[in-house]
Amino acid sequence: MIAGAVGVLVSAIWAGLAATGFWRTDQRDDLAAKAEPTAWPDVVAVVPARNEADVIARSLGSLATQDYPGTFRILLVDDNSEDGTGATARTIGSDRLTVLDGKPLPVGWTGKLWALSQGIERAGSPTWLWLTDADIEHAPDTLRTLVGIAEAGDRRLVSFMARLHCATWAERALIPAFVWFFQMLYPFGRVNRPGRTAGAAGGCVLVRRDALAAAGGIAAMRGALIDDCTLGALIKTQGPIWLGLTDRSRSIRPYDTFGAVGRMIARSAYAQLRYSPVLLVGTVAGLALVYLGPPLLALFGTGLGRLGGGVAWLLMAALFQPMLRFYRRSPLWGLAVPAIAAFYSGCTIASAWAHARGRGGMWKGRAQAAMNG
Repeated sequence: MIAGAVGVLVSAIWAGLAATGFWRTDQRDDLAAKAEPTAWPDVVAVVPARNEADVIARSLGSLATQDYPGTFRILLVDDNSEDGTGATARTIGSDRLTVLDGKPLPVGWTGKLWALSQGIERAGSPTWLWLTDADIEHAPDTLRTLVGIAEAGDRRLVSFMARLHCATWAERALIPAFVWFFQMLYPFGRVNRPGRTAGAAGGCVLVRRDALAAAGGIAAMRGALIDDCTLGALIKTQGPIWLGLTDRSRSIRPYDTFGAVGRMIARSAYAQLRYSPVLLVGTVAGLALVYLGPPLLALFGTGLGRLGGGVAWLLMAALFQPMLRFYRRSPLWGLAVPAIAAFYSGCTIASAWAHARGRGGMWKGRAQAAMNG
C-alpha cells in the first residue's frame, strides 16, 4: 500500500515537472530574435581574474578579436594572482585591453565581485558592460549577438549559459546534468518572461550600466556567492532580461576528475539553500524521494509501486534527452539520472560540512562563504 502510494506520488511529480517545460533547450542564442542598431552602443568588457595564467591568453584573445562595429574596450582586473596572470595578460598586445592590478579584498566582499566593482568603476560610462569570466572563450560574433538580442527586446541584461567543458569521463557523466539542474531551478523560459523568476549565467553577462547603477550596483550584492542569479534578480527589477544556451561562449577550464566536478558543485550548493540546516535536510530527503525512489520501486517493488516507479524513471530519463543532445552525449545517460542526482546530493552535504568548518565557498584559496552564512 505504501509503496503503491509512493509510486503514484513520484510519477505525478515527474509528470508535473514535465508540464513546466523547464527541460526544453529552445532558449538559445541562435533561435532568439536579434536587431541591428543604427548606431552600435559602446561596450566595456570587465574580466575578473585570479590565478588564471593557464587560460587567460585564450580568453582575452577571443575578446580582443571580437567583430564588433561599435567602440569596445576590455578591462582585466587581476585579483592578487600568484601565478603571473597579470603578466601573461599584458603579453596579449591588444590596444583594446587594459590590465588593472586589483586592490586587497575588503571584508564583506567575495573576490569576483570586488574585482568586478573595481573594473566597473574604471570603465567610465559605456552603455553596456560585458561581465565575462577569465576561463571563457568567445566566438568572434558573440558581442554582436549579445547586443542584438538586447536591442531586439529592449532588455536590460542578456546572459549566455556558456557551453561547459565536457570531454573527460567525469564531465560527460556530470556536466550536462549541471546545466539541466540549473534549468530546473531557474527555467530559462520563465526567466525570459515577465514575472519574478530571474537568473543569469556568470560566465557571460551583458548588462546595461545605467540599469546596474539603478539597482544599487555591484555593491548591492557584494557578499553573494551565487552572484550571477543574484545579479539577474537585481536587474529584472529594472526591466526585461534574457538567459539562454549558446555554442558561441565556451568554458575552457577542464574538470578532469569527479573530485574536481564535486568541488565546483559544492562551492555554492549550501549557499543555494541559504545556509539553512532545515532546508538541507528537506532537500536531501526530497532528492531521495524524487530521484532514488523511482529506480528502487521499479527494480524491487511490485504492482502499482513498480509501475509508478518505472513511469517516473522513464519520465526523468526522457526530460534529460534535450540536454544530452545539446551536449552530444548518449541518450543512455538518461537512465543514470538517479545516480547523478545522488552524487549532487553528496556534494550538497559536503558543501554544508565545509561551511560548518569555516571553509565554505572555497575558491582560489579563499573560503568566501564563511562571511556570508
